[in-house]
Amino acid sequence: MVARSGGPFLALFVGARDAMSTERSETTVADVGGVGWVVGGAVGGAIGSIAFGAILWLLDPAVVEITIPEFYGLEPVGAVGWGIHAAHGIVLGLLFGFLVTRDPILRTLRMTVDTDALSRTDVWIRVVGAGFVFGLAIWAILPVIVLPVWADTLGAGGAGEFPAFAAESLLGHVLFGTVLGLVFATVVDLTDRVAAVPAAS
Repeated sequence: MVARSGGPFLALFVGARDAMSTERSETTVADVGGVGWVVGGAVGGAIGSIAFGAILWLLDPAVVEITIPEFYGLEPVGAVGWGIHAAHGIVLGLLFGFLVTRDPILRTLRMTVDTDALSRTDVWIRVVGAGFVFGLAIWAILPVIVLPVWADTLGAGGAGEFPAFAAESLLGHVLFGTVLGLVFATVVDLTDRVAAVPAAS
């Protein structure tokens, strides 16, 4: 028990400590009921990669069966390509979960805007939209920019076989991001995870 002899100094210290604790709680990573963004990102990424892989499989099965394992110098045996593709999706899903639960992005997703159409949208819909944008960004960065550099550096023969600029690649990445956002928004409730920004008086 704290002695009363602390007087005003003790009250000032306790007040500052409580203020810092409140400030820290406002920037805490969104984590819902012990499930958290890690599970949401991993599950969403896995399901999204299956949806993406299904498109590739329907249009050109060799991309999943042969081309993807060749990126890593592996023999295209069994479901190796599917396993690698799913692993890519899980890693990207974790990246998405990490990004959308950071304070600046989360506050943006939750902010109230003057446009009626946007202000009526639920956080759930905005997270799905963020997944769509994430899928576009992944398509623009990974297969278009990173993959050719990877192929040149490691001599991966499969890079030339991957349809980076084809419609199925763009469609697949957008589908991946949208499914990822949909699953993530369903698994992780971001509605009240960060304290609302006080309105300016």
